[in-house]
Amino acid sequence: MDIVQAYRHCRLSAHAHYENFPVASRLLPRPMRDPVAAIYTFARRADDHADEGTVAPDVRLSRLEAMAEALAATHAGAPPADPLWIALADTIRRYDLPREPFDDLLTAFRQDVTCHRYADFEALLAYCECSANPIGRLLLHLAGAATPANLRAADCVCTSLQLINFLQDLEQDFVARDRLYIPERDLARHGVDEAILRRGEASPAVQTLLGEQIERAAWWLYEGADLPRRLRGRFAAEIRVIIRGGWCIVERLRADKPANPFSRPRLHASDRRWMLRGVLARHALPASIPAPADPVRTRLYAVDADGRVHG
Repeated sequence: MDIVQAYRHCRLSAHAHYENFPVASRLLPRPMRDPVAAIYTFARRADDHADEGTVAPDVRLSRLEAMAEALAATHAGAPPADPLWIALADTIRRYDLPREPFDDLLTAFRQDVTCHRYADFEALLAYCECSANPIGRLLLHLAGAATPANLRAADCVCTSLQLINFLQDLEQDFVARDRLYIPERDLARHGVDEAILRRGEASPAVQTLLGEQIERAAWWLYEGADLPRRLRGRFAAEIRVIIRGGWCIVERLRADKPANPFSRPRLHASDRRWMLRGVLARHALPASIPAPADPVRTRLYAVDADGRVHG
């Protein structure tokens, strides 16, 4: 299979899955679209190994280990005869992509198999650093914009989008897969028992707990929202639209989630119009949007100079 066919396979894979946020969209500069599709296909395949089907955990882990071996060969310039690896090898070579973000993604998918609870927010944040932040870092490398300030802002945005996804998928993750991405420390502090949460009861304690999780996700998104100002052209427009999409879902979560823990917000036509206005906007989030309060982060966690949270 040649490079053109390999990238075509990745594009079809990327567009075959429903996502709230655009994947290799037309807003991206054309040279970035195929590389983004290859990176997405890598993450999608690993996610499927970790989540899909009914195979045993040891089989899932062995499949992820096989991907790690294929990744090592691909970075060494000897990709397996598979369209994903052929396309990814070309992307890695042309953009000199580091291996660490790919390894981090595989670490997160292994963790999906072996870890279903998180003691505190620091542990959950460490998971986000592997499951979400590598995507933003790889995008910045593709755009030639991987400066320390941009990487930190991208980490904030990606962490927020991961926290938002946890809240969207609460029923699917917790009830169907027995994975809970609300820290046990937060549950205990609010006196919320897992059994109550599993039944989808909107008790006052549950509503306060979920409201707190939503504001935490909003805080991280707001913290990274200045990222597009340091980027250029279509890539900056893409990131503005993604940040606006995240904010729209935050607003839907604020409106619906505390009173209905298993609600899954959907973007409305008005939301999509506001997102698309971000293409030409100066800022991802207008100045009229106030900074979210984050009393949990301030009160319970110390934050070092790099923005890392320590319980």
